[in-house]
Amino acid sequence: MSSSKQKIDISNLESAQHDPFAALRFRDYRLFTIGRVLLFIGSQMQTVAIGWELYDRTNSALALGGVGLAQVLPMIVLTLIAGDVADRRDRKLTMLLSVFLLVLCSLALAVFSWTKSPIILFYTCLVFTGIARAFLKPASDALMWQLIPTSAFTNAATWNSSSFQLASVIGPALGGFGIAFLGGATGVYVLAVIAGLLCFILTAAIAKPETIRTKEPISLKALWGGAKFVWENQLILAAITLDMFAVLLGGAIALLPIFAKDILHVGPLELGYLQAAPSIGALFMAVVLAYLPPLRKAGPALLWSVLGFGIVTIIFGLSRWFWLSLLMLVLSGALDTISVVIRHTLVQIRTPDHLRGRVAAINSVFISASNELGGFESGLTAALFGPVLSVVGGGIGTIAVVIAVAGIWPGIVKLGALQEYESK
Repeated sequence: MSSSKQKIDISNLESAQHDPFAALRFRDYRLFTIGRVLLFIGSQMQTVAIGWELYDRTNSALALGGVGLAQVLPMIVLTLIAGDVADRRDRKLTMLLSVFLLVLCSLALAVFSWTKSPIILFYTCLVFTGIARAFLKPASDALMWQLIPTSAFTNAATWNSSSFQLASVIGPALGGFGIAFLGGATGVYVLAVIAGLLCFILTAAIAKPETIRTKEPISLKALWGGAKFVWENQLILAAITLDMFAVLLGGAIALLPIFAKDILHVGPLELGYLQAAPSIGALFMAVVLAYLPPLRKAGPALLWSVLGFGIVTIIFGLSRWFWLSLLMLVLSGALDTISVVIRHTLVQIRTPDHLRGRVAAINSVFISASNELGGFESGLTAALFGPVLSVVGGGIGTIAVVIAVAGIWPGIVKLGALQEYESK
């Protein structure tokens, strides 16, 4: 009887470890995740609306390029300060203030849209949106890991990725539908306001977690604490470097309109499918990872996923068949999700709580910079060598980065189950 009971206990323990909803069983994490999904969807809707309105009023591609630039520059400039605030101040309060600023920006955009205000006012709002996001990202990322035990970190990283991809699929579609149904961008900005307010209410309902705040006096050394920690932790540095250069070199998203029109010879409907494909693949893989047991060999899985990302990027660049191109984009999103989940889990499991805000800020600026610079790199190389060579060359570069990372940081190859690397 004792042996039988022991087997049942072991079975129950394994089931708990493999629970695909482990993180979602915690009330505060559920509130946090639902709020962030709503905020992401509202943000994606607003991005579509402002792009449509600015191009409609200016008929300038440069005006569209300024949208991303106006938002990413404040994030880069404020990285160190925002990370220090997340470690020194109340993270929940910082998140609430940031969300409230985003709500005010969306409300201002609605007013400016309704009154046909000068374009400069739209960019002013976008700069303040970038400021809000600069403080929101490190504070919310650090807060999230305080709402769950370490054993649920991998599962939480999976659901975090899922929520972002879900918003990336739903948000643009709702934004486009909102513009068509409401007769313009103004109503979409109002919907973004509502989404932000719902996020604010859900976040406010989260119980205030205990935080181990940094006791260092404010100084340049304290501000650089996150960067110093990343530099001294070779596994984290390797994972961030791998992800950054894969996005920088291997992204083909910026060139999709060219591939759709000039290479695959398809219309705007098929372009929409191509643009949605990576998010669909990412969402599918996130659900799969949630149901699978934790990875026992995270390092090799990370390297193989980025290597696979480079290979499917090359195939996409060479493809002249729409359905093959679509499949490669789906696979690229799925493979990217594997690397994102492993990197997020590794970074958070290895980072002490008093440094989480600053490390999250460094991680965030790496991602933002690689996304923005990746689009610029793709456009520049496409202009110089053509879109096919740009994408294929980027895929080859991604594979080269995997080989280089494995050689420079051999410890990443031996990285096993992530829970074994928890910071003490």
